[in-house]
Formats: sequence, structure tokens, C-alpha cells
Amino acid sequence: MELLANDINLDLSSYELPRFIAVEGPIGVGKTSLAKRLAHTFNYDTLLEQAEENPFLEKFYTDRRSAALPTQLFFLFQRVKQLQALRQRDIFQPVSIADFLMEKDPLFAQVTLDDDELELYQNVYSQLTVDAPTPDLVIYLQAPTDVLMERIQHRGTPMEQNIDPAYLRTLNDAYTQFFYYYEQAPLLIVNATEIDLVNNDGDYRTLVEYLLTIKSGKHYFNPTPHP
Repeated sequence: MELLANDINLDLSSYELPRFIAVEGPIGVGKTSLAKRLAHTFNYDTLLEQAEENPFLEKFYTDRRSAALPTQLFFLFQRVKQLQALRQRDIFQPVSIADFLMEKDPLFAQVTLDDDELELYQNVYSQLTVDAPTPDLVIYLQAPTDVLMERIQHRGTPMEQNIDPAYLRTLNDAYTQFFYYYEQAPLLIVNATEIDLVNNDGDYRTLVEYLLTIKSGKHYFNPTPHP
């Protein structure tokens, strides 16, 4: 594939690029920003969560108990619709980068819903789950909860300023547990605590060079930050 990643001056023509990449991680870790930059580098389409379209999300952050179920169901319907659209484009062999895995939807449900709501959610999920395409590579960005809180506060999205640190910590732990057992696709676990994959070209280039070598298995990326 004749591509030149002009933003980091990296010739990609000699690499077999992963055609479908999913970037995952908890709120505030930078998954959407990385997905967008990778899409620019590889000239790929993006498949992004549209959190701003969820009419229940703002209430969820202030009154999690009463808004958890509609918030979760809205995201479920939204993600199913997006993946169905991706499936319909398979005849054209699309190349895409997503900032979510379908499998993470039940993870959020298990954290936010009570037992009766979770049973209802699981019934709906089992009826709606599509044969989602398996990524050629999953990138899991991880960072401690205090770092996530700092980044959330820094980016200043109004509704996110009410996130409960205890909820974020529980969610972060759930992500760690989920990816400890994840084997459905090649997996790159990235320690994103001290690196800046959006604004630091050295950090980003090192990540891209590393991910291009991955064909199978689980890998850990714990680089020294570039100045």
C-alpha cells in the first residue's frame, strides 16, 4: 500500500497495514484522539462513538442510579447501528479505525446497572448483537485513575466534570480485568500515563513503528517519553 504518513514522515509502503484497528480504554485516556490521528496517518475512515448524541448522558453523570439503564441502552443501539453499517461496506473492503469495541458495551453495563436492569440489558444485547467484524489490531490505552481525572478536568467537557472518581476507578479496574483475558484479536496494551500520543510526534511515531510489527498475540508498550 503506497502511503506516506506525512505527519510523522514515516514511509508505510513496505508494511502490511492492519485494515481494521480498534482503540479502547477508559474515559479520559485519549482513545478518540489517538484513533483520529491514526486515521490521518493511514488515510483510514473513522468509526467513532458519538457520546454527544446520547440525551441521557449528562443526567447519568449527575444521577447515575436513575439514568444508567437508558444511557446504556442508547449506546448499545448506537453501536449496533454503526457496526451494521460497517458490515454493509465489507464488500468494498473498508479500512477503518474505531474508538470502541462492541464487547466493551456489556462491561459498562456490569459496572452501572443493578441486577434486574442488567438482566434486561443482557436480553436486549443478545437479540441485537451483530456479527461484529474482528479487528486486525486492538490498542488498549491504560492509565491510573488520578491521571484520567486530571485529563478529564483539563479537557473541560462540561458534563464530564461531575464524574465520580469512585465510578471511574471501578470502570478502570473493569477494563484491566477485561483485557487481561482478551484473546479475540492481536492486542497492544499501551501505558499512556506519561506519553502524549497526540501532541508529541516522537511518542506517536514510536507507537506507530511498534504497532506495525504486531501480527498476533498480546504485546506491552511502555516507552520512555520523548522530550
